[in-house]
Amino acid sequence: MTTETHPMPTPPSAQARTIAGRMRAELGPLVSLAVPLIGGLTTSTLPGLVDTYMLGGLGTTVLGAVSLTTSVLLIFYAGLYGCVGPVGILVGNAYGAGQPGAVAGVIRHGLVMALLAGLGSLALMTVGLLLLPSLDQPPEVLAVITPYWVAMSLALIPYALGLVFKQFYDAIDRPWLGFWLTLTAVLANIGANWVLIYGNLGFPALGLAGAGIGSLIGQLVGLTVMAAYYRFARSTAAYRTAARWSLQIFRDQFREGVPMGIQYVLEGGAVAVAGVMIGWLGTLELAAAQIVDSVTSLLYMLPLGMAGAVTIRVAQAAGAGAHGRLPSITYTALAVVTVWMVSFTALLLLAGEGIAALFVTEPELIAVAGTVFVTVGLMQVFDGVQSVSLGALRGILDNGWPTVVSLIGYWLIALPASYVIGVALETGAAGVWTGFALGLVFASVMLVVRIRRQFRRLAQPGTGSPV
Repeated sequence: MTTETHPMPTPPSAQARTIAGRMRAELGPLVSLAVPLIGGLTTSTLPGLVDTYMLGGLGTTVLGAVSLTTSVLLIFYAGLYGCVGPVGILVGNAYGAGQPGAVAGVIRHGLVMALLAGLGSLALMTVGLLLLPSLDQPPEVLAVITPYWVAMSLALIPYALGLVFKQFYDAIDRPWLGFWLTLTAVLANIGANWVLIYGNLGFPALGLAGAGIGSLIGQLVGLTVMAAYYRFARSTAAYRTAARWSLQIFRDQFREGVPMGIQYVLEGGAVAVAGVMIGWLGTLELAAAQIVDSVTSLLYMLPLGMAGAVTIRVAQAAGAGAHGRLPSITYTALAVVTVWMVSFTALLLLAGEGIAALFVTEPELIAVAGTVFVTVGLMQVFDGVQSVSLGALRGILDNGWPTVVSLIGYWLIALPASYVIGVALETGAAGVWTGFALGLVFASVMLVVRIRRQFRRLAQPGTGSPV
């Protein structure tokens, strides 16, 4: 039996001496890695978009329940992604250094951490369900939300475990594999939705509850396929070497994962609180926010995918000791993301109501969603910049400063401004997101400043890692 190997991509030519030349040299490898990452992220958001589309005919109350659940789930999706994040970075370091034997231990310990984090998330979601009545949400939404909330909470466990394998495939430069395996989960989710929401193939029509069960089925299918490929494929044999359990390795991953998880939770938690504020404004605003979130989440996949590519490329370059390439990798990604987000901001400004009309027919709901599209569109550029900046800093395991920036930007600036502009001044969901944008501006500026400082430090002779 032969083992398929995947060598480290050839670094950009040393002849590329100008800034523009170095950026052009990094563009191809970045895009080659980012495209399948974007595809995988896009497929992972399709179930939410499909849920919104397939449940749209059931009324604003059902869409409001999806919106409220999704707003809270964002906290846990973000936290789990952060906790598992060190897997991709450590695998990328080992891959860049040409040490495939170190990968198996990273995966094994990462799975344990993912399981514990998933179980903890399920417990907290259960507590959150009990607290919902005290959050002053629309009573008609609370009357239908429980089955969907419970199913989506259970799906967090296979989601967390699947992230470990996805991070592994991405970090060894096999992102298309991660994409196709993720797609199987999405297809299973869509199929289960079709059966369970509407009652096809002899099953009862479960409506909102059916959508939640469909998501759980999709996550279980995705985890099974990803784990089976890792266990049995010849191409992953080099990464399946025997790995003993080590409390020290687990502690190291825990020490890196917790700050990343906290950072993601601060961001996701702020978005969730903003969603709760929108719930205070009524079912109509909540339903409009769900339509906007479903569409903008899809458009936001390029910045997220590029951020993931930057993390991997920076980790690989750092593992190979090529610190001089870090600025060109990062600034190339920032340029691509800025152009993308400006383009789609223009689209949302010009066609917001038309996009909303693809999901619902109520004129009042379309008008509110159109207004929210305008506001959210304007904050997309800054959101893209801060995502890529965070990706670069994660690649060098710089997590402390970004966590402080997230705390200040989201909780001390964005949320107070959201409350004042959106709730106190009664400008609606559009006002909530206007206030939120102020925090994003702060975060994007501070993170770019941090990148410049850390890259200068790493470029100095004898410098190992940032302090």
